[in-house]
Amino acid sequence: MTLKLKRVTLFMVEIKHLTKYYGKHIAVNDIDFQIHDNEILGFLGPNGAGKSTTMNIIAGYLPSTRGTVVVNGFDITEQAADAKKCIGYLPEIPPVYPDMRVEEYLSFVAGLKGVKRKDIKKQVETSMERLHITDMRRRLIRNLSKGYKQRVGFAQALLGDPKILILDEPTVGLDPAQVTEVRKLILDLKKDHSIIFSSHILAEVSAVCERVVIINKGEIMAIDTIENLERSMTADTLLKLTVDGSRETIERLLKDIRGIKKIVDITETANNRFTCRIELENEEIRNEIMTSFVANKLNIVEMSMDKLNLEEVFLKLTSQKKKRSGLEEILEETPEQPEQPAE
Repeated sequence: MTLKLKRVTLFMVEIKHLTKYYGKHIAVNDIDFQIHDNEILGFLGPNGAGKSTTMNIIAGYLPSTRGTVVVNGFDITEQAADAKKCIGYLPEIPPVYPDMRVEEYLSFVAGLKGVKRKDIKKQVETSMERLHITDMRRRLIRNLSKGYKQRVGFAQALLGDPKILILDEPTVGLDPAQVTEVRKLILDLKKDHSIIFSSHILAEVSAVCERVVIINKGEIMAIDTIENLERSMTADTLLKLTVDGSRETIERLLKDIRGIKKIVDITETANNRFTCRIELENEEIRNEIMTSFVANKLNIVEMSMDKLNLEEVFLKLTSQKKKRSGLEEILEETPEQPEQPAE
């Protein structure tokens, strides 16, 4: 009797030492991260950071230069067919055929994904219902708005019931009501899927993601929960101050106080009432602020320690310069070196 061993996976996606060159240009530089079962992972970075390249490699659309990507226990290079069956991918530009009708296109994609003939109709109906495009089933895709094309692209990603969804800017072109619908859908999909979610709208990421990976210039700058990132980057030195007075006087007094690293923002919340967020070198600077404001007869309404939001954390991390790797220094010092292979 032959015992069939059950395949055990610690992570739904595991990425180790992933690197991608385009000639001498390094788009992704030796990155590592994992995605857990039933997790929504935010994948963030400025344009050109390496996000789309990384997601294309995970999905099997693009080969890496080196490193490994294991999807639900299958190596994306050595067991590509098995790995791709586990993935539903919505790239930044939806892979739709403009001359096909919506239902026809989705049925075609279901066939390509190996969905059994008897199950295709049901899966197509379900995906159209989830994306609220059932009433568009007979429409030519070329005649759809950008938002509806985006939803058709999302619907095709759900076909085949993949364990992992890779969503690159899934709400591009949607109106606010549609964005809310898709956000609810992503949270609902978490019950049965692991999701990599990339978006330039950081409020969306905060609303749906548990952890985030922040990448810049091909290197990972941070991996953590949003709460931990906000707390650690703030380092208990962000002061929130509500004060009555003129903006000019408030700004002048703050700029005169040594130990204030940065005035993050000053917002007028009522007539001659302003809320300021100030980055301090240490908490003791609060006493100097109070003394200065009281001496100048400004009424302090509220003072408390605050934290950076995800957008501020993102900007802070992506503006930092990471130390160059030894490999990058070698490439810069030897321009005559032959180009690195892209495969």
